[in-house]
Amino acid sequence: MAVRSYYKDSQKDRISQMVEDYAPLVKKIALHLRGRLPASVQLDDLIQSGMLGLLDAVNNFDASKGASFETFASFRIRGAMIDDLRNTDWAPRSVHHNTRMIAEAISVLAKTKGRDPTDDEVATYLGMEIREYHTKLYEASVSRISAIEDLGVPAEALLADGEVGDDSPLSSVIREKYTRAMGEAIEKLPRREALVFSLYYREELNLKEIGLVLDVTESRVSQILSQAIVRLRTKLKDWM
Repeated sequence: MAVRSYYKDSQKDRISQMVEDYAPLVKKIALHLRGRLPASVQLDDLIQSGMLGLLDAVNNFDASKGASFETFASFRIRGAMIDDLRNTDWAPRSVHHNTRMIAEAISVLAKTKGRDPTDDEVATYLGMEIREYHTKLYEASVSRISAIEDLGVPAEALLADGEVGDDSPLSSVIREKYTRAMGEAIEKLPRREALVFSLYYREELNLKEIGLVLDVTESRVSQILSQAIVRLRTKLKDWM
């Protein structure tokens, strides 16, 4: 009985120590994600959900799977933040409706023209002035979770090589096929959209920095990024 009690106490001490040691990682991830979200999202809320993700990581980490605890924890922390944001979606229904409408228009035009349609072509198809179309793209951009998860694919398909997730053969196949499909879809984006997507997600520049690179406003970068996301949603719809 004494041995069991000692084991439980030592486990609690280990968990408490790990949570304390990796709390700065939670804040780092929260700050990074916060920079890509609307102003209404509070940093403290992200940190709170991230701490729950960290606790989950501490309780479920298996060192035998090969990845470091920090890699595993980062995935769980960020996942917890994203899940919490999704559960408290701030976007009006009209924004979701407009995003779906734009995606459908791009899909129809791409099939009929055999290529990705231009902004003007999509706007004309929807019966909008180009300025109104860009406004709806901007509304979509500031309301979404600005992460690769925007594409709605299974979480296990988003893990990079070496990260810990479901290591079943099926999950491995999903990751491999999704990675290939995503790469092919990005290559087919219009040049400027592909560049913005790469700078934002791969190089992790913020909208202001990308605007300086392209010599355009932050809002225009946001519009371009939103259109890239909508195009990718259309191209990857079988994964959603």
